[in-house]
Amino acid sequence: MPVRRYLLVVGRFVDLDVDTEFNIQVKWSGVRTQHSTTPFVDEMFDRLRDTLNEYEVIISRWPEYIFVLENALADIEKAVIETLEKQYADVLAPLKDGITTKKFGLKYVQKLAKRNSVAPYNVPEELGILLNTMKRLLDVLRPRIEAQLKSWGSCIPDGGNVVPGERLSEVTVLLRAKFRNYLQAVVEKLAENTRVQSSTKLKKIIQDSKGTVMESDIRTRMQPLKEQLIATINHLHSLMEAHVFITICRGLWERMGQDVLSFLENRKENRSWYKGSRVTVTVLDDTFASQMQQLLGNSLQEKDLEPPRSIMEVRSVLCRDASNHKESTFYY
Repeated sequence: MPVRRYLLVVGRFVDLDVDTEFNIQVKWSGVRTQHSTTPFVDEMFDRLRDTLNEYEVIISRWPEYIFVLENALADIEKAVIETLEKQYADVLAPLKDGITTKKFGLKYVQKLAKRNSVAPYNVPEELGILLNTMKRLLDVLRPRIEAQLKSWGSCIPDGGNVVPGERLSEVTVLLRAKFRNYLQAVVEKLAENTRVQSSTKLKKIIQDSKGTVMESDIRTRMQPLKEQLIATINHLHSLMEAHVFITICRGLWERMGQDVLSFLENRKENRSWYKGSRVTVTVLDDTFASQMQQLLGNSLQEKDLEPPRSIMEVRSVLCRDASNHKESTFYY
């Protein structure tokens, strides 16, 4: 019984100690580590690991109390996430509309974007730090804590319905969902940028290509959009660590493909825009793949350069239509 009381008290002590740290974390405002993350999180998890090391003797003797410790850790990790969101509330605010309206569907979000679009969205440096930090939490910092708890959990005798790590897994799901939503919101904002000017609006470019014979003319019309995408990709690279950078770039690539796909699906009976669509997706593929390759070099994997699903669907529509057209012409 004394040991259980000691662990509970320690759990409260750690929680209180973290709250104290939260009050002074403003000192890290605008500071980044070599990983382009906020030092606040690394410092907090260093302290958590040190605390776990202090408990190792106790847990090895009474492993059943690992659940008390895990509950305290889960609460602390949730508090860390909440603190990050509060610290970066200003840069998250422009993304909130996209996240909130996501459940209403893509068309609703697009209509809302048309009403609210005033100036192009520029990804701020602070948002890059936040996204990099969330990625580091998911891939590096939290797995270390989970691995240590699981190793201790192997010492618990069989029996019982609770498995060590369940509470921390809940935090993982929460953090991953937030991270995914923020990435998607950034992608949607960047896609909105391409619709601000008619010269970079993808559907307008395809519409204007109707009846155009020369591929070079279509590529010329694509040039303003290509330049905007290159500038966007370069800016993202200056802010994001590699995995976050790749995810957002591929998300935007996918989003551009969705615009082409929706354009074609609404005009299935009219093949006059098909050539423009083919050239358009070719330029998109070349732009994203070549720019990412130029910036990341050999660190890119082959799958990172493959066209996303929406682009493949566009090509499938174009190829299927071309095949059907040839068959109907033959029988005619």
